Amino acid sequence: MATIDLRKDYRLSGLRRKDLHADPFRQFDRWFQQALDSQKDEAHAMTLATADAKGRPSSRIVLLRSYDENGFVFYTNYESRKASQLAKNPHAALSFFWPMLERQVCIAGSAARISREDSVVYFKTRPHGNQLAAWVSHQSEVIPDRETLDDGLKRMEIKYRGRKIPLPPWWGGYCVKPSSIEFWQGRPNRLHDRFRYSRQKNGSWKIERLSP
Repeated sequence: MATIDLRKDYRLSGLRRKDLHADPFRQFDRWFQQALDSQKDEAHAMTLATADAKGRPSSRIVLLRSYDENGFVFYTNYESRKASQLAKNPHAALSFFWPMLERQVCIAGSAARISREDSVVYFKTRPHGNQLAAWVSHQSEVIPDRETLDDGLKRMEIKYRGRKIPLPPWWGGYCVKPSSIEFWQGRPNRLHDRFRYSRQKNGSWKIERLSP
C-alpha cells in the first residue's frame, strides 16, 4: 500500500529562537503542559530507542513518569529486552510526538537505574492490578499461551489478598540523562522549525537552529 496521498501541511504555529527558554527542561515543561491540555490521552507516551552491544536497535512505546533537571524517568522490568540492551549499551533516545500541536521532542542521552527507594515510592502509587502484573510478567520471555498470564495473575491475587504487594526485585526505574534535546515545530512546505540544545562540558546548554 502506498501512502503518498497521506499528506498534511503543518500550519498551526512557528518556533522562534527568542521564544525558547534558556533551560531545555523549562522549555520541555512548557510544551508538555500544553500537550496535556490539548491532547489529553497519552501525552506522556514516548518512543524509547535502545541498541544492543553490536549496535542493533529496537524501539517501543513507554510512559514518562517524571522529569526534572536530572533527566526523564520511566519504569520497566530489569530483565526485559530494553534493560538487557541498556546494561550493555546505556545510550538511549526518547521521542515525543504531539500531533494536535504539530510538535516533536527528541532526546538523546544515557540511561541509568534509579535508586530502589525511589522505585518503591513509585510502585506504591500503581493500581493494585498493575502491581500484581509486575510479579506475573517476565517481560520479553517466550510464553506458551495467554492462560499462562491469567493463571499467574490468579495465583498472585490469592498470595497477596489482604496484603501489601512488595516491589519485585527485577522491576524499577531508569533515568535518561540527556546530552541533547531537540524541539521540532511543524511548518508549511516541510520547512519546519528545529532547535537543538546540546549540553556543554561546563553544564550549560548551547542552542542551535537546525535545517529541517
